[in-house]
Amino acid sequence: MTSSSFKAKGDLLFKPGLLRNQGNRLMTSIAAAFSVIAIIPLIAVILFVLIKGFAFLRPAMFFELPPVPGQEMGGGIGNAFLGTFIVTGLSCLFAIPVGVGGGIYLAEYGGENKFSEFIRFGTNVLAGVPSIIAGVFIYGLIVSSRILFGSTFSAVAGGLALSVLMLPTIIKTTDEGLKLVPQELRWGALGVGASKFVTTIKVVVPSAIAPIATGVVLGIARSAGETAPLIFTAFFSPYWPDGLLEPMATMSVMIFNYAIMPYEAQVQLAWAASFVLVIMILAMNLLARWISSFAQR
Repeated sequence: MTSSSFKAKGDLLFKPGLLRNQGNRLMTSIAAAFSVIAIIPLIAVILFVLIKGFAFLRPAMFFELPPVPGQEMGGGIGNAFLGTFIVTGLSCLFAIPVGVGGGIYLAEYGGENKFSEFIRFGTNVLAGVPSIIAGVFIYGLIVSSRILFGSTFSAVAGGLALSVLMLPTIIKTTDEGLKLVPQELRWGALGVGASKFVTTIKVVVPSAIAPIATGVVLGIARSAGETAPLIFTAFFSPYWPDGLLEPMATMSVMIFNYAIMPYEAQVQLAWAASFVLVIMILAMNLLARWISSFAQR
């Protein structure tokens, strides 16, 4: 090898003393520091709630009603725990068929026409609407009008408010998930005589079931911890659920009501409910990540 080739090889070696390499290390360190700073509030909030709430958690708490104000100890979150599942289940009943159906239309039938673009734009706007607006909307439409058989605050109204928040996530993930299905599957089904509807229902949708399920779980996690819409719709009740057309307790509203009370028993229940709610939302997000990773295998 000639001296010129050794020199050229030496020029390609990494030289940490160069100004550009020092600048690169500096900017990398700054970016890493900002990343750590960004994650600190999340970790701090979750750990604080888990540690504080776990101290007041009791197994019997899930089967007891909250105590009356002034009672020193005892009581539980049973009504709010059950009510959270009921209201969230109602929201799924309303949102999943509409969201999945809307996503199927956009991906398989709508194409790129103006109506589909309008729906996509409206979905993006709805995703950014504050949750309290959804509560006020359902309050004016359902609660104050007494349109549901004369009832006012109810679990059904709460489920409708939460379904409004779930719709954008479900529609967008269904739309994007169906677009990932290979076009060859559609051509193959159409080639053997299947109709467009049969191809969509029996070939395309089953192939995209994982991203659709991920969107549904994320939508549930998005709405399960909401408080403002439920204050306007489901309201609160210190008793066990007494029907879908009656006010119903949920954990998020219980936390809102009890955390600011001057009674120790209610404050402890608020922390315990916070612990349970955080665990539920974390579990749903982990489930969504598992479904997403399973679909990529």
